[in-house]
Amino acid sequence: MQPFSIRLAEEKDFPAIFLLIREFATFQKSLDKVSITPAQMQAEKELFQAFVVEVDGGIVGFATFFWAYYSWSGKALYLDDLYLQPSYRKQGMGKGLLQAVIELARSQNCKKVRWQVSNWNQHAIAFYQKMGATVDDVELNCDLLLA
Repeated sequence: MQPFSIRLAEEKDFPAIFLLIREFATFQKSLDKVSITPAQMQAEKELFQAFVVEVDGGIVGFATFFWAYYSWSGKALYLDDLYLQPSYRKQGMGKGLLQAVIELARSQNCKKVRWQVSNWNQHAIAFYQKMGATVDDVELNCDLLLA
Protein backbone atom coordinates (compact mmCIF):
# COMPACT_ATOMS: atom_id res chain seq x y z
CA MET A 1 0.00 0.00 0.00
CA GLN A 2 1.36 3.39 -1.01
CA PRO A 3 1.45 6.28 1.47
CA PHE A 4 -1.18 8.90 0.68
CA SER A 5 -2.71 12.02 2.15
CA ILE A 6 -6.20 13.48 1.95
CA ARG A 7 -6.83 17.20 2.19
CA LEU A 8 -9.29 19.88 1.13
CA ALA A 9 -8.76 21.02 -2.43
CA GLU A 10 -7.20 24.38 -3.18
CA GLU A 11 -7.46 26.56 -6.28
CA LYS A 12 -4.11 25.29 -7.53
CA ASP A 13 -5.65 21.79 -7.67
CA PHE A 14 -8.43 22.72 -10.12
CA PRO A 15 -6.56 21.70 -13.32
CA ALA A 16 -5.70 18.25 -11.89
CA ILE A 17 -9.25 17.77 -10.58
CA PHE A 18 -10.63 18.79 -13.97
CA LEU A 19 -8.60 16.05 -15.68
CA LEU A 20 -9.87 13.52 -13.13
CA ILE A 21 -13.46 14.69 -13.69
CA ARG A 22 -12.99 13.93 -17.40
CA GLU A 23 -11.48 10.54 -16.54
CA PHE A 24 -14.44 9.76 -14.30
CA ALA A 25 -16.92 10.86 -16.97
CA THR A 26 -15.16 8.61 -19.48
CA PHE A 27 -15.43 5.71 -17.01
CA GLN A 28 -19.15 6.52 -16.69
CA LYS A 29 -19.43 6.64 -20.51
CA SER A 30 -20.73 10.20 -20.17
CA LEU A 31 -17.86 12.44 -21.27
CA ASP A 32 -20.26 14.30 -23.56
CA LYS A 33 -22.11 15.56 -20.45
CA VAL A 34 -19.07 17.34 -18.98
CA SER A 35 -19.41 21.06 -19.63
CA ILE A 36 -17.36 22.38 -16.69
CA THR A 37 -14.01 24.04 -17.43
CA PRO A 38 -11.12 24.97 -15.14
CA ALA A 39 -12.03 28.63 -15.78
CA GLN A 40 -15.59 28.00 -14.57
CA MET A 41 -14.26 26.15 -11.51
CA GLN A 42 -12.09 29.20 -10.77
CA ALA A 43 -14.97 31.65 -11.32
CA GLU A 44 -17.22 29.59 -9.01
CA LYS A 45 -14.52 28.73 -6.46
CA GLU A 46 -16.70 29.80 -3.54
CA LEU A 47 -19.07 26.94 -4.44
CA PHE A 48 -16.58 24.30 -5.61
CA GLN A 49 -15.59 22.11 -2.67
CA ALA A 50 -13.61 18.91 -2.75
CA PHE A 51 -11.21 16.64 -0.97
CA VAL A 52 -8.24 15.30 -2.92
CA VAL A 53 -6.01 12.26 -2.47
CA GLU A 54 -2.32 12.84 -3.04
CA VAL A 55 0.35 10.23 -3.73
CA ASP A 56 3.93 11.39 -4.23
CA GLY A 57 2.73 14.98 -4.69
CA GLY A 58 0.23 14.13 -7.42
CA ILE A 59 -3.56 14.12 -7.15
CA VAL A 60 -4.97 10.66 -7.91
CA GLY A 61 -8.55 11.04 -6.69
CA PHE A 62 -11.18 13.46 -5.48
CA ALA A 63 -14.53 13.77 -3.76
CA THR A 64 -16.65 16.82 -4.61
CA PHE A 65 -19.48 17.86 -2.32
CA PHE A 66 -21.91 20.62 -1.41
CA TRP A 67 -24.20 21.50 1.46
CA ALA A 68 -27.87 20.63 1.16
CA TYR A 69 -31.05 20.80 3.18
CA TYR A 70 -33.71 18.10 3.00
CA SER A 71 -37.26 18.81 4.09
CA TRP A 72 -37.60 15.38 5.72
CA SER A 73 -34.34 15.36 7.65
CA GLY A 74 -32.59 18.75 7.67
CA LYS A 75 -29.00 19.81 7.06
CA ALA A 76 -26.95 17.41 4.95
CA LEU A 77 -23.86 17.10 2.85
CA TYR A 78 -24.27 15.87 -0.72
CA LEU A 79 -21.36 13.89 -2.15
CA ASP A 80 -21.44 14.81 -5.82
CA ASP A 81 -18.61 12.66 -7.17
CA LEU A 82 -15.99 10.33 -5.73
CA TYR A 83 -13.33 9.06 -8.10
CA LEU A 84 -10.01 7.34 -7.69
CA GLN A 85 -7.77 6.35 -10.57
CA PRO A 86 -7.99 2.57 -11.08
CA SER A 87 -4.36 1.81 -10.17
CA TYR A 88 -4.87 3.37 -6.72
CA ARG A 89 -8.01 1.47 -5.77
CA LYS A 90 -8.17 -1.19 -3.04
CA GLN A 91 -5.51 0.61 -0.98
CA GLY A 92 -7.78 2.47 1.45
CA MET A 93 -7.79 5.75 -0.47
CA GLY A 94 -11.44 5.62 -1.53
CA LYS A 95 -12.45 4.71 2.00
CA GLY A 96 -10.34 7.60 3.26
CA LEU A 97 -12.05 10.03 0.88
CA LEU A 98 -15.50 8.89 1.93
CA GLN A 99 -14.55 9.04 5.60
CA ALA A 100 -13.26 12.61 5.15
CA VAL A 101 -16.63 13.61 3.69
CA ILE A 102 -18.51 11.85 6.50
CA GLU A 103 -16.36 13.44 9.20
CA LEU A 104 -16.87 16.90 7.69
CA ALA A 105 -20.64 16.31 7.71
CA ARG A 106 -20.53 15.17 11.33
CA SER A 107 -18.44 18.17 12.37
CA GLN A 108 -21.11 20.45 10.84
CA ASN A 109 -23.99 18.64 12.57
CA CYS A 110 -25.43 17.25 9.37
CA LYS A 111 -28.16 14.65 9.65
CA LYS A 112 -26.95 12.63 6.67
CA VAL A 113 -24.67 12.35 3.68
CA ARG A 114 -26.35 11.56 0.39
CA TRP A 115 -25.01 10.59 -3.03
CA GLN A 116 -25.81 8.65 -6.19
CA VAL A 117 -24.30 5.50 -7.58
CA SER A 118 -24.86 4.09 -11.04
CA ASN A 119 -26.99 0.94 -10.89
CA TRP A 120 -24.49 -0.91 -13.13
CA ASN A 121 -21.50 -0.11 -10.90
CA GLN A 122 -21.63 -3.15 -8.65
CA HIS A 123 -18.13 -2.56 -7.23
CA ALA A 124 -19.13 0.92 -6.04
CA ILE A 125 -22.46 -0.32 -4.66
CA ALA A 126 -20.68 -3.05 -2.67
CA PHE A 127 -18.12 -0.51 -1.41
CA TYR A 128 -20.81 1.91 -0.23
CA GLN A 129 -22.83 -0.85 1.42
CA LYS A 130 -19.69 -2.07 3.20
CA MET A 131 -19.28 1.48 4.51
CA GLY A 132 -22.80 1.30 5.95
CA ALA A 133 -24.79 3.12 3.28
CA THR A 134 -28.29 2.13 2.23
CA VAL A 135 -28.63 1.97 -1.55
CA ASP A 136 -32.10 3.03 -2.65
CA ASP A 137 -33.23 1.63 -5.99
CA VAL A 138 -36.60 3.37 -5.94
CA GLU A 139 -35.91 7.05 -6.72
CA LEU A 140 -34.91 8.29 -10.17
CA ASN A 141 -32.85 11.37 -11.02
CA CYS A 142 -34.33 14.41 -12.70
CA ASP A 143 -32.25 17.07 -14.47
CA LEU A 144 -33.55 20.25 -16.04
CA LEU A 145 -30.66 21.86 -17.90
CA LEU A 146 -30.74 25.65 -17.81
CA ALA A 147 -27.79 26.48 -20.02
